[in-house]
Amino acid sequence: MPRRKRERTVVITGIAGRLGHLLARRLHRIEGVKVIGIDRRHFHRRPKDVEHHRIDIRRKATEDIFRTQRVETIYHLGLMHDPRQDQGEHFSWNVVGTQRVFEFAQRYDVPKVVLVSSADVYGPQSDNPAFLSEDAPLLGAQRFPQIRDLISVDMLAQSYFWKAPELETVVLRPVHILGAVKNAMSNYLRMSRPPTLFGFDPMMQVLHEEDMVSAILTAARPGVRGVFNVVGPDAVPLSRLIALAGRPTLPLPHPLAPLVARNAFALRLIDAPAAELDWLRYAVTLDGSRIRKLLGYAHSYGVQDAVHAALRSDIFEGDAEAGSRRTAR
Repeated sequence: MPRRKRERTVVITGIAGRLGHLLARRLHRIEGVKVIGIDRRHFHRRPKDVEHHRIDIRRKATEDIFRTQRVETIYHLGLMHDPRQDQGEHFSWNVVGTQRVFEFAQRYDVPKVVLVSSADVYGPQSDNPAFLSEDAPLLGAQRFPQIRDLISVDMLAQSYFWKAPELETVVLRPVHILGAVKNAMSNYLRMSRPPTLFGFDPMMQVLHEEDMVSAILTAARPGVRGVFNVVGPDAVPLSRLIALAGRPTLPLPHPLAPLVARNAFALRLIDAPAAELDWLRYAVTLDGSRIRKLLGYAHSYGVQDAVHAALRSDIFEGDAEAGSRRTAR
């Protein structure tokens, strides 16, 4: 009688979000893989064979999952980027939650952790080089303090390269992810008249949500560790993205734009603080050669596919339930 293969168990934090849902859907179709999700939100359209623990990753109850299961990989997707959230809670959710993930991984001999960070950590700067490598400084918080904890999370994960060399730690920094998710760029392209700044048309890189999931799975292969930028098609001007979305623009004079944005944010007409206007001024384009050369990763969807995915009418319920709570770009 043939010996039954040992079941592989993986944990996905933030499984109720769009990326978590797509990742779970792919993984649960693989024979011999058990998917466990951790997310305090309701998990809409959960596959029946996916286990969901509706708990806070920071709470002690989370440890029971790792104590009772032999986890092979942790996919840490549960980061928050919400400028309206109390900053103490924002910091605790991202930094303390991530610290717990790595503590559990070390304590219970989990071989691999894949963290989805963001290109936000580099920050839009007037003197950014044409393409930023993984070694570029993380300057995203210089004008946007809410990015500080995302940078802290990124650096925390990197510290495990030397603190726990036996743990294969992977940090992914994707460009703007487009799809049925409620994030900054997808929301921007869904606006009836996306604002632009006179005299500025920065180059933009976008990534289809399915390509992002492919990158996550590629990074989970045994033997892979390190920091990787994740990019999709070639960069295009912001005006091209708006044209593909079929939207008329709302041009604003640059000196006036911060005042307009601050008032609109205070009145809850928009969810983007004035600091995010820098993304409409300066380019943040990443060098994605490392993940291509070392891991053989390649995107499958073009710019038009990604933009159209962001304009879908069936925006994912899990992200909609979270209200203004948004994933990072």
